[in-house]
Amino acid sequence: MRPETRRQVVQKLMWVGIWLAFMGAPIGDLLDGDHSTVPTVLGWLGLGGFVTVYLALVLRHTARPPATVAGHVLLGFLAALALTLSLTLGGPWLVLFVYVSVSCGATLPLALATWAILAATASMTVIGVRVDHVGGVVPSLVVPTLLGGFAMTGVRHLIRTSVELREARATVAQLAANEERLRMARDLHDLLGHSLSLITLKSELAGRMLPGDPGQAARQVADIEQVSRQALADVRAAVAGYRRATLPAELAGARTVLCAAGIQADVPTQAPEGLPAAEEEVLAWVLREAATNVVRHSGARHCTVTLAELQTLDGRFLELCVKDDGPGLPGSATPVPGNGLTGLRERLEKVSGVLDAEAGRKGFTLTARIPLTPDPSGVPLGSGA
Repeated sequence: MRPETRRQVVQKLMWVGIWLAFMGAPIGDLLDGDHSTVPTVLGWLGLGGFVTVYLALVLRHTARPPATVAGHVLLGFLAALALTLSLTLGGPWLVLFVYVSVSCGATLPLALATWAILAATASMTVIGVRVDHVGGVVPSLVVPTLLGGFAMTGVRHLIRTSVELREARATVAQLAANEERLRMARDLHDLLGHSLSLITLKSELAGRMLPGDPGQAARQVADIEQVSRQALADVRAAVAGYRRATLPAELAGARTVLCAAGIQADVPTQAPEGLPAAEEEVLAWVLREAATNVVRHSGARHCTVTLAELQTLDGRFLELCVKDDGPGLPGSATPVPGNGLTGLRERLEKVSGVLDAEAGRKGFTLTARIPLTPDPSGVPLGSGA
């Protein structure tokens, strides 16, 4: 994680800087006084620049994608500095190639890092056998150079995988939040669209009855109060996530809202038995949205609702069909799907169902089909329709 506070910066520097303990050899070489003033000053400057570039590479590029041009330039500068200091100041500075190897493993792609680590190890070996007083320095540094570089490739892969996993979790959380907002918007649209349409119709009806028939108007107002209370309860249940629409309730509700709008309704009195809860809820939402659309948009005088079980080559299906005799659309115009139809299609897709909307010169037909699985009890699912 990228440090955000000064304390985090210090902690990260301590974890990375602890490995700078291997710099004891070149620091001791400078402190021994074996070099003249100019090489000593240049050695300190070179060592400071080397450590700065090394920390910049490891801290900034380990958790990022493979090194860019800037990263390659810094790696080249680090290798050149290690090469120059080792050739001019002697064997104690060969340890710098260990840090070059680690930097390659931390920043380069695996294939390129492998060759870079091998090249750093080979360069250290060639330079080591040419400088004076090498002793056992080269053999003791070959294994740390190889091991440090290749181990860092594994650490880099682990760090980047953790970063990608964190980003993926954030993306999944965002998608889940978006899906939940979409579900709530769809549910509230279906709930309030139906209830508010009924309230509007009954309010208009009560207004027409009020001068001549106050008793009927009072009954309509009482119905409005009941529908309003039910709508409020439904909204609260929807927000709480506990609301579930049922097909028998929606059949009765469709009959009520159609009759209140002055539309002759032919609606089944019973729903199929043995229907799974998920499929029943989806069909209930389809029926509610279809009845609301007939009342609000169709201008129809008659509406027919049918529930039938179909046997096709693809299996058994339960079909819900809502058909009205409104003016329809001119010619062969295709109905434009709004939020209601889009939401219904999304609901049906979750239970492998399909939705067909057909508008003709006379009326509008909305058909929903869901696949049926065999009932273990042997009772046909459509027996109660």
